[in-house]
Amino acid sequence: MLRWLTAGESHGPALSAILEGLPAGVSITTAEIGVELSRRRLGYGRGARMKFEQDEISILGGVRHGKSMGGPISLLINNTEWPKWQDVMSADPVDPEVLATQARNAALTRPRPGHADLVGMQKYGFDEARPVLERASARETAARVALGAVAKKFLNDIGNITVLSHVVEIGTVALPDGMVPAADQLPQIDEDPVRCIDPDTSDQMQDLIATAHKSGDTLGGVVEVVVYG
Repeated sequence: MLRWLTAGESHGPALSAILEGLPAGVSITTAEIGVELSRRRLGYGRGARMKFEQDEISILGGVRHGKSMGGPISLLINNTEWPKWQDVMSADPVDPEVLATQARNAALTRPRPGHADLVGMQKYGFDEARPVLERASARETAARVALGAVAKKFLNDIGNITVLSHVVEIGTVALPDGMVPAADQLPQIDEDPVRCIDPDTSDQMQDLIATAHKSGDTLGGVVEVVVYG
């Protein structure tokens, strides 16, 4: 059984991840994980931060010469924003007078609708949202992608199993029924801004996203995961 966990904050020094239970002999390299991390930065309407974070991966343990050794695998992704936040997000106490001069340290007392802010503040007794949103952040998904890259490589090694995903619906625009990508269509999916295999539907989805963005609204969506092998 594979077990995993991640640690780290959005504007902390780094994100770390541990994967336990992977057998010895699985082929893993930083380059292979890096490919998956670069795919994470694709997509229409992606956040501004995804444009400048390089997501350079380091394997700190569990792998030797490109092969897993059977022990827990430790991964690290540095945050390039850390120098700007090292006082605000310092693990050690910081002089209050120093913090008072930094706009980034201002208390965030207005929870964002639909986010974990309010629930986290209530659960842990915080009087502001910063300790919550630093962890409940899309930035944390970089660590999950790195872990998923290792698991994906494992599945491919043991059974030539291929996993891909594609978007079938955004808001009121949906892919026509019966359109399922083949195992070799992943490059085509990656090239599409909204990861839709039908160009006409993709154009409609992008128009809808642009309209929602202009009006300050949000859209739901449906993603389908397909496994071959």
